[in-house]
Amino acid sequence: MSSNGKARRGKVLLAVLVVAALAVASLWYLKLPALAWYGLRTAFATEDWRERGLWLPDYRVTIEAQPIAGLEQNASGITYNDATDTLFIAINNPSQIAELSRDGCLLRMIPVVGVDDLEGVTHVQGDEFALIDERSQQIIWTKITPETRSIDAAGAHRVGVGIFLNGNLGFEGVSWNNATQSLFVGKEKYPVRVFSLQGLAPESDQPVNLQIHEWQPKVPPTRFMRDLSSLSLHDRSGHMLLLSDESALVAEYSQEGALVSLMPLWRGWHGLAQSIPQAEGVTVDHRGILYIVSEPNLFYRFERDGEAGEARKASACTAQR
Repeated sequence: MSSNGKARRGKVLLAVLVVAALAVASLWYLKLPALAWYGLRTAFATEDWRERGLWLPDYRVTIEAQPIAGLEQNASGITYNDATDTLFIAINNPSQIAELSRDGCLLRMIPVVGVDDLEGVTHVQGDEFALIDERSQQIIWTKITPETRSIDAAGAHRVGVGIFLNGNLGFEGVSWNNATQSLFVGKEKYPVRVFSLQGLAPESDQPVNLQIHEWQPKVPPTRFMRDLSSLSLHDRSGHMLLLSDESALVAEYSQEGALVSLMPLWRGWHGLAQSIPQAEGVTVDHRGILYIVSEPNLFYRFERDGEAGEARKASACTAQR
């Protein structure tokens, strides 16, 4: 073959590779792998998963894009406290904790000092909570009681976990596993990873025997999620929820690491009038009701087989106050 023929063949091969790469990128950008999996999983669902798990395809939004009055920016992680039947949101810049009712009404704001980049909060038990500082990857133990007006985390009991430290792409999600007395933390991206931390002691006078294990599900979330914004463990089923802002998805995993179901946070899905912008936190209460907060200050609530109730709930906070 002449040199000109080889050159033409090389150009054709390069063009084919470029087109193939663009096709794969387009499929990924349009979320088609997640959409295909969602359709197949829903079509061939078994009643077993519906009974044992949350089963996200059955969820419908009942409060959509409700601004949290009194909270203007930087809503991040969210957790449910079964002792108070309320929600707690981590806010950064400035670092604060906001307590909300289950209707998304602001009950109080609690300033937090001694934390540079507050990104996550999880309820442990009673009045005990764990906070995470994203940049330093530190876990900070604190107490929040009905009388708490501020939190001084500077001298609080804390543990540093320096895994792949890279600035603003550190720990984004945190959730307490009551069954195993361990903490799950999620790394945002580059790479997306989830770790289980065992041997932590909430009280400062107890010894720490820290053991770190990477949680590796059978279907890695990186197959359909571009980042990890939050995670939450559902105590009753033991299932894990992973939230991706960039892919606008919630994924449900079983205790054994099997991918159970997906919930796209896109317009037209699950009763949503609009796609959820920048979803930053997810949690679920003991009733199985799912809550999402979107930066800067939007509140969403989803219920199984729920009926859209944005208009019904629009004045709930005004009436409560």
